[in-house]
Amino acid sequence: MKYLLSLLILLAGVKMAQSQSMGIPFSRYYSSQEYQGGIQNYAITQHASGILYVANNYGLLIHDGTTWRRQSLPNSTKIRHVAVNEKGMVYASGQGEFGIFMPDKLGRLQFHSLKDSLPENLRDLDEVWKVYLGEENLYFCTSNSIFVYTTDHEFDYSLESSEGFESFHFHNNSLIVNERGTGLLQIQNGSFSPLNPFFSDKLVTGLLPAGPDRFLVFTRDNGIFTSSGKSTENWPGGQNLTINAALRLKDGTIAVATQLDGLLLLDPAGTERMKMDRQNGLNNNSVVSLFEDLSGNLWLGHNNGLSLIQLSLPFSKINHFSGLTGTGYHATFHEGNFYFGTNNGVYVREAATTNSMEWLPNSTGQVHQIKPIQDRILIAHNDGAFVLQDGVSRQIGAPEGIWNFQPLRNHPELILSGGYFGLHLFEIREDSIRYLRKIEGFNESSRIVEQDDQGNIWVAHGYKGLYKLQLDETLETAEVSYFGSEQGLPTDILNNVWKINNRLVVTTQAGIFRYNESRNSFERDSFFSTYFEEGSLIHYLAEDQMGNIYFIGETETGVLEKEVDGSYSKQFQVFNPLLPLLNDDLQNISVMRGNEVLFAANEGFIRFSLNDNAFDPPVFPTLIRAAYLTGAADSLIFAGNTGEQLPLPSIRIPYKQANIRFESSNPTPNNEKDLRYQYWLEGFEDGFGQWVARREKAYTNLREGSYTFHVRSKNLYGVVSPEATFSFEILPPWYRSQTAYLIYLTLLILSAFLVYRLVEKRYQKKTLQLKTDSQKVIEAKESELKVSRKEVERLKTERLKQEIQIKDKELAAATMHLINKNGFIDQMRNNLNSITKKSKNQEVKNEIQKVIKTIEKNIAEDQDWEQFEIHFDQVHGDFMARFKKEYDNLSPQEIKLSAYLRMNLSTKEIAYLMNISVRGVEIARYRLRKKLQLERSDNLQEYILKF
Repeated sequence: MKYLLSLLILLAGVKMAQSQSMGIPFSRYYSSQEYQGGIQNYAITQHASGILYVANNYGLLIHDGTTWRRQSLPNSTKIRHVAVNEKGMVYASGQGEFGIFMPDKLGRLQFHSLKDSLPENLRDLDEVWKVYLGEENLYFCTSNSIFVYTTDHEFDYSLESSEGFESFHFHNNSLIVNERGTGLLQIQNGSFSPLNPFFSDKLVTGLLPAGPDRFLVFTRDNGIFTSSGKSTENWPGGQNLTINAALRLKDGTIAVATQLDGLLLLDPAGTERMKMDRQNGLNNNSVVSLFEDLSGNLWLGHNNGLSLIQLSLPFSKINHFSGLTGTGYHATFHEGNFYFGTNNGVYVREAATTNSMEWLPNSTGQVHQIKPIQDRILIAHNDGAFVLQDGVSRQIGAPEGIWNFQPLRNHPELILSGGYFGLHLFEIREDSIRYLRKIEGFNESSRIVEQDDQGNIWVAHGYKGLYKLQLDETLETAEVSYFGSEQGLPTDILNNVWKINNRLVVTTQAGIFRYNESRNSFERDSFFSTYFEEGSLIHYLAEDQMGNIYFIGETETGVLEKEVDGSYSKQFQVFNPLLPLLNDDLQNISVMRGNEVLFAANEGFIRFSLNDNAFDPPVFPTLIRAAYLTGAADSLIFAGNTGEQLPLPSIRIPYKQANIRFESSNPTPNNEKDLRYQYWLEGFEDGFGQWVARREKAYTNLREGSYTFHVRSKNLYGVVSPEATFSFEILPPWYRSQTAYLIYLTLLILSAFLVYRLVEKRYQKKTLQLKTDSQKVIEAKESELKVSRKEVERLKTERLKQEIQIKDKELAAATMHLINKNGFIDQMRNNLNSITKKSKNQEVKNEIQKVIKTIEKNIAEDQDWEQFEIHFDQVHGDFMARFKKEYDNLSPQEIKLSAYLRMNLSTKEIAYLMNISVRGVEIARYRLRKKLQLERSDNLQEYILKF
């Protein structure tokens, strides 16, 4: 029995440990200043598009994931409750008013009151507390009346209470009320049917189905009960609380909103899974409303503000709310306890309890590692090496600055430790741990240390490279081999060594490499190439007991989850929220239990468990939330609200106002800083542009035509949402409008007709004149043509004569040169004759005589002169013939002299041609003047030239 009792206690403890969550979920608080509304939020609901609606002190709050908007009731009073149907109609109830918010033709929400459709005697309203949407009816609930409407918004009937209604609850298309003095009543067939009178004096604040005809009933001041017909029993959970609301979540967890104690999460048996209050993650202990959104997140409406609890994420934070302070560096799980190392020391938490963290005495300062070895907890610390003994951290005599510990391969009694200045050895004894020595031959910082199967020690230095150490037999000295870019590594910096799948791998700036022992160099690891791009920089790798590989990279963090068949699936999108939160000093992933790790964070740690990872990134449509015509003052043309009853408006924009700006959003919760958008204006651009962070897109000076604006978004998890479109038309300027073109065409036709008539009259008038003028012109042209022909013939004749004269002059000149040549030859002959007469050498005389005969044979002086006369007369108009006829008494020499004078030759030239002296030429001229009978005053040469 004792053994059985102990086993039951142990099992209960295990169940308790499993049911309790370590840390708090990711959350976000929205203050009234942020959402620009009142402090109290009474109800929350959500449309299928992802838009959130909140009943607030100042009216209706609308959240599209990025911005908050507010709509007021006509009387500007509080809105107490809100509901939305699939068509996008938002039903609201408040102080003295109830009705529907519907979009108008520009997409602006407008309130349509239903109060006026009530009978006159029912219109004097106070608070309208609730509105519920049934399949066939709508219910608006006040303290004394329930107004029932059809789904077509027609008033059907009302139900009254003389004592007053305390609360209202809607389940399975049925309205249940808590009436003072009567208890729980259910509306059936237009009247009340009693359910349970036990709650006649209790304020019921929550009602959850717990089975067929069975409910969990939550009261404000009296705890929680289970009710089945007339039977009522206390429920074990949530006692001694002031409960404002209760909600069953999709996973079966029960969320309880309290007035003073924050949020309580209970399992279906009533066991507490989590509590959140001001000391544990909430900004406000008072929770008045609860809502689970489409993403699985829990929204809390406070008396002051709103909180988003991201229960859908498989992460929880272990930070100052958990009693742990400082930046997280390393953690471990050993024998039912969690140990956390921060820059403030070591914290311990028992897994089986909900107790806060306990700080480990004598551990103050920077902790680098907490390592269980042979049932000992060793602490690598900035101040040296420590061991946990009797709940206190006790220092081991060792140098300061210890990074890590690990058992030395093949030496189970020894511990290898990496320090700030090399490697150290520790010895494990039965009752203590003793520092032995520093290993000689290596003095580099050894934060990352691994051992291979051969017993080699690998040390990665952040900016120097990789080292392989081989210890000698005495384990006192190490032989060091250096590995850098010359040994296959891309660079010498940012290289880290890890042991994954029982083998060593090295992460580098250019991907993951492995050691090739036969080549003594590194090569790319083909296993990781499947999951990481070639240039991926991985800062940290860790493998858990199940073979899952966790990683922290430069741009992504995640896990390679090992499947049943031994393959791996990469998950990283869900880890994107972690990236800005992780410790960027010394990255670390601490393996705790199977499928469970802790990421070192800037504030404590972040827990992740594959067992809890049912996260499916939400896919919400991209929303166009507004469209403006921009200018000196922006003009709203679309307010972003549409529904099935009102499609997107057809927009026609004047040409002068062709400047338009769009605002977009995506309702993914707590994602506004990480959303990225792509835009495309069809009709102006060829396709989608680059992903950008701006939610606004503007276009200016658009030409006339039809356009369709496309926008799509990508959330933090890399999910691309369906696009939204908005079509509009830019009208042409007035001078390019259809009316203008019709006027232009009419004027053109009229002008053409007038011009035609005018031209026709002018043509007829001018035709006759043209005929007369044409005949005159033709006759004149014919006359001119005849004259032109004669002139052409004359010009041709003169041109031919000029050509002949030029040729004759050339020939005459050539003839003169020939005569000159003959004269020279004749002179030479005379000289040769003179020589023969004088020479006494008979042989010479004979030879000269032969030359003289040859000369005489080839001279034809008379023929040359006759030929000269012919050409001379052609050039000078038959001068020779005319001159001889006029003066027949002239000798041949005088005729030649006259010809030379006609040619305007000089006296020397004439003397040379006539083979006489200059004096002889002058005498010949004198004789010629006598024969020509010229006076002394007459010039002989002028006379001859004019003859």
